[in-house]
Amino acid sequence: MKIGFVGLGNVGGKLAGSLLRNKFELTVRDLEENLTNEFRTKGAKIANSAKELAEQTDLIITCLPSPDVCSEVMESKDGIIHGLSKNKIWLEMSTTDESEVKRLGNLVTKKNAIPLDGPVSGGCHRAATGNIAIFVGGQRFAFEKILPVLKCMGRKILHTGDLGSASVLKVITNYLASVHLAAIGEAWAVAKKSNLNLEKTFKGIGISSGNSFVHETESQVILNGSYNINFTMDLVEKDMTLFNELSKKLGLDLEISPFILDIFKDAKEKFGSRAWSSMVVKRLENKYNIDFRAIGFPEELTDDEPEEKGYEI
Repeated sequence: MKIGFVGLGNVGGKLAGSLLRNKFELTVRDLEENLTNEFRTKGAKIANSAKELAEQTDLIITCLPSPDVCSEVMESKDGIIHGLSKNKIWLEMSTTDESEVKRLGNLVTKKNAIPLDGPVSGGCHRAATGNIAIFVGGQRFAFEKILPVLKCMGRKILHTGDLGSASVLKVITNYLASVHLAAIGEAWAVAKKSNLNLEKTFKGIGISSGNSFVHETESQVILNGSYNINFTMDLVEKDMTLFNELSKKLGLDLEISPFILDIFKDAKEKFGSRAWSSMVVKRLENKYNIDFRAIGFPEELTDDEPEEKGYEI
């Protein structure tokens, strides 16, 4: 199977790297020439346009920063839609809006091609090793057709149901991660002001009912002071906004999510749209003139689990 990959950013570049590492025939496309040149040196082919990439491959993967960018890549004059033909598969791995992936999916279907949405969850460090989780929505037979590819990009793979269901699940999980991150900042503030040993506090939370994936990962780079989680404020705001807009479409008047979104908007104003999302806790550090530093924590996360073949759960 020939694979095309559009979007070689923090997550996409690592997913595409897993495909190359597993010897798939890969064609890539990105506006950043330095990224495509890096993949060229590793053996990937480079497409001159998204349309050309779609024409030359069987499975077309997009992993892009926003629904607007994906729409441009799909629908422009030289976009993916115009390079699709019968039985080609489009896999949208961006975090996006359910209604948007369905809208684009209808355009894909009109070309006799097959749409799937397949966002990932688990952090860039796990994307790099092929150990990330993947949710996939869409026709079951198409999911099974590309499952060998998915097993090389991720470890735990879940078919979520119809097209769009994976995107809904993804924004739910990102919403929960954002809540946990805001909450862990308050927890660290109380621990610091209480003069607790922060190394012991990290271990204590980790073995308690208050533990979370966010604590196990993001607390480490917070305690280091780098905050480098490879995910930025603008992306959190995008994901939280997607969740809030979805809740409104469903007629739900939620209480926590609008408040958390305001916290991240304030952090973006203070530290910049491209600041690491973990810096949301710095609002409290600055407000109370404290820091959440401890010895022995990494500047950047790495996945210390061995890479293993993925499987459907």
